[in-house]
Amino acid sequence: MIRFLISLIFIFFAIPIFASEYNVYTPKNLPQDNYAEDERLLFILDFSNSMSEYLEGRRKVDLMIDTMRSILPNLPNNMSVGLRVYGHRMGITPFEACRASSLIAPVTENNGLNIRDSLAEINPRGMTPITYSLKQAVKNDFLGYSGKKHIILLTDGGENCDESPCTYVMELIKIRKDVKIDVIAFNIDDEDDLSQLECTSLVTSGKFYNAKTAAELVKSLNNSVNSVKKVEAKIIPSY
Repeated sequence: MIRFLISLIFIFFAIPIFASEYNVYTPKNLPQDNYAEDERLLFILDFSNSMSEYLEGRRKVDLMIDTMRSILPNLPNNMSVGLRVYGHRMGITPFEACRASSLIAPVTENNGLNIRDSLAEINPRGMTPITYSLKQAVKNDFLGYSGKKHIILLTDGGENCDESPCTYVMELIKIRKDVKIDVIAFNIDDEDDLSQLECTSLVTSGKFYNAKTAAELVKSLNNSVNSVKKVEAKIIPSY
């Protein structure tokens, strides 16, 4: 009986001690900077000439821009997000056309409206330098940031600048484990192109989406963005 009473007393006093060592944060009260600490997001969007083609009565580029405009305002203000585009200029030589890739909006917090406004000023014109764009993103766009990096690449065609995004990422993962690439293949039929793009995503532990229609494009972009926004409850020590 004495031992039983001693055990009860120990449990009674021990519970507050253990409870005070940890604060449990659920999705409702998780600190908002959790998004910025965990992952940074960069959209890489296709503005090559083929995006001027029509699908379901509208230009593919307009379908892409409308979808982006509907998604961007819903991103958390503290999520760090940026925009790179490619194919938005021709270039005098093929070499220049295959370097037509620009960081339009640097990766930073509260950037959704800035990205949305910048999309109205870009027109589809040139080539599809996917690999060069990925190289620039990994080397420069995330410079100085040591956390996770999430790229969402949207394209309506395969690489046409004499490089291979699949080969590039296979080399990249040998030295970098912090970059994940989701690929949205928009209205692509070529099996070789699809294979290259699927490899680019899966090798980096990203997701591959084959969007044949405007509705599938919306669903694919939403799914990819929501995978970044996902929040799980954490137990954080408080000392």
